[in-house]
Amino acid sequence: MSTGYSEDSLLRRARTIGDYQFGAGAGEALFPDGCAFQLSSTGRIRQVRLGDERLATVRAQDGRLTLGIAGATRLAAALAPPAYRVAVQEDVAVFIADGKNAMAKHVIAADAGIRAGDEVLVVTGDDVLLATGAALLSGPEMLAFNYGVAVKVRQGRGTECFQER
Repeated sequence: MSTGYSEDSLLRRARTIGDYQFGAGAGEALFPDGCAFQLSSTGRIRQVRLGDERLATVRAQDGRLTLGIAGATRLAAALAPPAYRVAVQEDVAVFIADGKNAMAKHVIAADAGIRAGDEVLVVTGDDVLLATGAALLSGPEMLAFNYGVAVKVRQGRGTECFQER
């Protein structure tokens, strides 16, 4: 099926979405040259992959990105802390890396600019990426609340993040 879009124009479109959602320069850091695109039947970008790894998926309902772990790793390296980060206590890090949700009572720091619904990076206090997911609370609310889910984790890194230490 021919969509009429070149790989170059798809890459520019994906980078534009990344810049809009995460700030200037994020799109290029997230989507390097050589990305492959999976398109919907209408020719819209659905997934962006680099090799075998999913960098991101474009949500059909609002056109925003949901990150895969490979994309979250690239974004974490490109954005200076605390941008889009939610830091959690060390004693729950292994559970979050395993894909469990981050609870508000375990949050020790959060970017004040996070709004409910934003795609965020869940990290340890020393900025080791554990998981990626959707914020259910704003950054200030995560620190103020002692109960409830702060981040609905979409994908955790597993135990590999603890072997880097």
